[in-house]
Amino acid sequence: MFNKLEEVVDRFREVEGLLSDPTVVANQEKYRALTKEHSNLSEIVEVYQRYRKTCEALAGNRELLRDADPEVKEMARAELPELEEAKERLEKELQLLLLPRDPNDDKNIILEIRAGTGGEEAALFAADLFRMYSRYADTKGWKVEIMSLSEADAGGIKEVIALISGNRVYSRLKFESGTHRVQRVPATEAQGRIHTSACTVAVLPEADEVDVDIDPGDLRIDVYRASGAGGQHVNKTESAVRITHIPTGVVVACQDEKSQHKNKAKAMKILSSRILESMRAAQDAKMAADRKSQVGSGDRSERIRTYNFPQGRCTDHRIGLTLYRLEAIMQGDIDEIVDALTTHTQSEALSGQEN
Repeated sequence: MFNKLEEVVDRFREVEGLLSDPTVVANQEKYRALTKEHSNLSEIVEVYQRYRKTCEALAGNRELLRDADPEVKEMARAELPELEEAKERLEKELQLLLLPRDPNDDKNIILEIRAGTGGEEAALFAADLFRMYSRYADTKGWKVEIMSLSEADAGGIKEVIALISGNRVYSRLKFESGTHRVQRVPATEAQGRIHTSACTVAVLPEADEVDVDIDPGDLRIDVYRASGAGGQHVNKTESAVRITHIPTGVVVACQDEKSQHKNKAKAMKILSSRILESMRAAQDAKMAADRKSQVGSGDRSERIRTYNFPQGRCTDHRIGLTLYRLEAIMQGDIDEIVDALTTHTQSEALSGQEN
């Protein structure tokens, strides 16, 4: 680990030098990449410096234990436990910082929520989930832009696709992909019986142009008249767009905008992210054939979380976390869940390195 840390320090100094090079500053793309690398490395270097100072203090205190003055010896002995605890804590922090970074962590996301089993109640729950993530985004200072929306008759949502942009969005929401189950008494239930419904959530890192190379010849683009609410615009102009990526069979339709051009741009953004996600999932499947933990695998076929309204309980089944503050969670207070999933994944990665 310490050889690697010295390499990080050397690279940090090298990047600092490059950032003051006028030729690098003139190259905006290279300058941005180096600035990002500098930011990532600086956190490791700062913790490593604190670690080395703590080690030096420990060595100094152990030396003082041989001092002839009893008071000096006692002071040194009293400080040892605190210094040893700090050394252990910083060493663990360094181990976590040196874990391979997910290259998508800094990216914005495409969030897709779809009502599953449960009819109108599932659609209402989909709307609740979208509200939960939107309010969480507000607390983080992120921007939420609806790219596609299909509403249900009773006020819920059949499907919503949104772009959430901001600082390290994917790193915080990447574990939300999966089946979310709700247990509650619907407003239309006269007998007071608890119903179980489900929604699926997909979190896709927003694809950059360099991430996915899409050949225009592989696309079939259909335009048609928009349907649904929209006044005079509906059914009069062919503004809705459906794009099919022929090699993968991925299909994206968008009709929310009045402009065909804007609908096409939105559809292409969603299409690129879906193709990138399918490429990443295929790669993960090869690498994780024998992985024990399913956290972060992107497997959307399994139930990952249950929201039980009668008990005010939220349970994440992947890590066995149960919280009895469902009302706050539905208002977007999900940091505790996100932190627990992140810590669990880091612990799994560390134990994997040790094995």
